[in-house]
Amino acid sequence: MSDVHSDQLLSEVAALPQLPGVYRYFDAAGAVLYVGKARNLKKRVANYFQKSHGGTRIGHMISKIVRMETTVVRSEAEALLLENNLIKTLKPRYNILFRDDKSYPYLKIASHEFPRLAYYRGAVDKKHRYFGPYPSAWAVKESIQLLQKVFKLRTCEDTVYANRTRPCLLYQIKRCTGPCVGYITPESYAQDVASAEAFLMGDTQLVLSKLEARMTEHAEKLEFEQAAELRNQMSAISRVLHQQSIEIASDKDVDILAVKVQGGKACVNLAMVRGGRHLGDRAYFPVHVEDAAQIHHGELDAEEGVAPAPADPIEVQVLEAFIAQHYIDVPVPATLVLSHLVSRELIEAISQQAGARVTAVFQPREQRRHWLEMAETNAGLQLARLLAEEGSQQARTRALADALELAPDDLDNFRIECFDISHTAGEATQASCVVFERHTMQNREYRRYNIEGITPGDDYAAMRQVLHRRYGKLAEAMAAETDAPPMGDAGGVGSDAPPKTRAARMPDLVLVDGGKGQVSMAREVFGELGLALSLIVGVEKGEGRKVGLEELVFADGREKVYLGKDSAALMLVAQIRDEAHRFAITGMRAKRAKVRVGGSQLEDIPGIGPKRRARLLQRFGGIRGVAAASVEDIASVEGIATDLAEEIYRALH
Repeated sequence: MSDVHSDQLLSEVAALPQLPGVYRYFDAAGAVLYVGKARNLKKRVANYFQKSHGGTRIGHMISKIVRMETTVVRSEAEALLLENNLIKTLKPRYNILFRDDKSYPYLKIASHEFPRLAYYRGAVDKKHRYFGPYPSAWAVKESIQLLQKVFKLRTCEDTVYANRTRPCLLYQIKRCTGPCVGYITPESYAQDVASAEAFLMGDTQLVLSKLEARMTEHAEKLEFEQAAELRNQMSAISRVLHQQSIEIASDKDVDILAVKVQGGKACVNLAMVRGGRHLGDRAYFPVHVEDAAQIHHGELDAEEGVAPAPADPIEVQVLEAFIAQHYIDVPVPATLVLSHLVSRELIEAISQQAGARVTAVFQPREQRRHWLEMAETNAGLQLARLLAEEGSQQARTRALADALELAPDDLDNFRIECFDISHTAGEATQASCVVFERHTMQNREYRRYNIEGITPGDDYAAMRQVLHRRYGKLAEAMAAETDAPPMGDAGGVGSDAPPKTRAARMPDLVLVDGGKGQVSMAREVFGELGLALSLIVGVEKGEGRKVGLEELVFADGREKVYLGKDSAALMLVAQIRDEAHRFAITGMRAKRAKVRVGGSQLEDIPGIGPKRRARLLQRFGGIRGVAAASVEDIASVEGIATDLAEEIYRALH
């Protein structure tokens, strides 16, 4: 392989130290190909360039390497943690990668004289108490409902709480003790909060003992009403424990991890036990599994004269990748129950990072075994669902390509962009562009365009403007590439020149929501830009504008096509069209609300972005409510510090 790499790169490889570390490979465009760790950097990296890997995936990857970076560390544990931090940050093409998920939700007990229960997602603040993480929002809300039934803690916002003159409906249905109107003393409420916290931590017997002692104390003082309330609390807890008897065990905080691999895809199912309660599970689907498995198999890290160790099964590789990447950002519980045996070095590294001992259990018994069997079953079901969905999604994409007589080189990267125009009687006109690729909607690539300088309500002019803005510069870039002389051997890269970026790529199909009129406008724009008319297809509503009767209108002169009411191709077109319409409508409504409510006054204040603006308007019911609020009230909104609250107050007065 050395004949395809520069002398500088090979000299860097030869100069590597025989120390533990992490290495990164880059291609000609500067994209990260692979991140790996090694006990011995010199031997591991040299192995890539000294051996012939033929036409395998690892050989294909090595042929793309033009640059390398390495970092020497003190131990294998440090190398492992750094490797997975880099994998998560750099997202290499040939590593097993778990996509970033939304942050986990927590149950928050907010700091207050009468603390409240709240659903929370985001960075934690030390002045509040947090319990979790939970696998889903549903699990948090179920726990809040449970605590309301048993301990009757409040859930209302502080601004609502401060302005109550009589108890709300939650008091009437015995889900709150009414602290807002003084129906419970701070001391009694604090005892309920302490009991709720102990319950969440799994100390149920301690909670029952304390409640029994308080009940006896009230009974001895002849305070029978208070004693009856505590008796009811104990009964509620007992009912909960009875209902969840299958889930309760001696373990308090445990994560159960099961992995299933099939058909080139993998699923890791994570089930969570917190405070002794099984809270549910969540499935994760990594990418690059097959590529990374072959790379791992090709990493022969043996010393001379010693046979290489057999590669880990793919299930172990996936599970180790998940553990290493997942617990970088999420607190690790004391016990992990695993479907496959992972390396001791990994568990030691995770323990070192957490600052506490973590125990990994393989082949568990009793309750843990039941948990693991459930997790394994769910992993299999989730993976089967994914494979079935992907099969049907690919079939839809193929059906549409066939119906339009297209022959894409790569069906997986078949890209559709769809445009729609939305306004209300000409007010707040916006165009939307949604993207379909890899058999699914790519919402991170959606775009909205504010349409200005046109006659209100002129949808054709709006379509002309958005198509010019979307494809004008792209057409210029493509023309410049066509006119540029071939690179040949210039720069020593030849055919390995950096590929076009995603932003510089024309879609394989452009859908416009409309019939002949919109297609004619699109045809004019594409003609002016020198783009292929065959890319444009209009979605025309059928007779009576009924769903399923839509027809496709072509810009290149072909006859209209009716795909059939039950056609998989039509279902895909309708899905993309409806998504473009939804995205345009939501953008238009937000823009219209901003104009009408005056929310733009807030965004003119430094430090106020869309999220903070939305929280303020939601809390106070509009810009007038924000203007009428005090500095203290404004500062009570999540994400608004006192200094910023003062700035907002000054700006609105």
